[in-house]
This record gives sequence, C-alpha cells and structure tokens, in this order.
Amino acid sequence: MRDYTKIEAWKLADDLTVAVYERTRTYPREEIYGLTSQLRRASYSVPANIVLRPVGA
Repeated sequence: MRDYTKIEAWKLADDLTVAVYERTRTYPREEIYGLTSQLRRASYSVPANIVLRPVGA
C-alpha cells in the first residue's frame, strides 16, 4: 500500500478540507444541512478520492 500522505495533491486537498471546516463553522445554524453540509462533503471527497485511487491508474 502506498503512502498517500506524501502526495502533494493530497496534502493540498487536506489543507483545503481543514480550511473549509474552519470557515463554515461560522455559517448560520439554519445552513447546517444545506450549504455547510454540501461544502464540507465536497471538500472531504477530494482527499478521500486521492486515497482510494487504484495504484497504477
């Protein structure tokens, strides 16, 4: 199994995810299941997809 933490794209995507979670913490409470959730899920999917990419693909 490869060490995905050494991939530069994964590092940047992980930083983006942290930034999105920090930024959306201040969003209005009524947006928790709307825009906030959508932004968080989208940002989380980027590093997750990098990790799940098949080796050699």
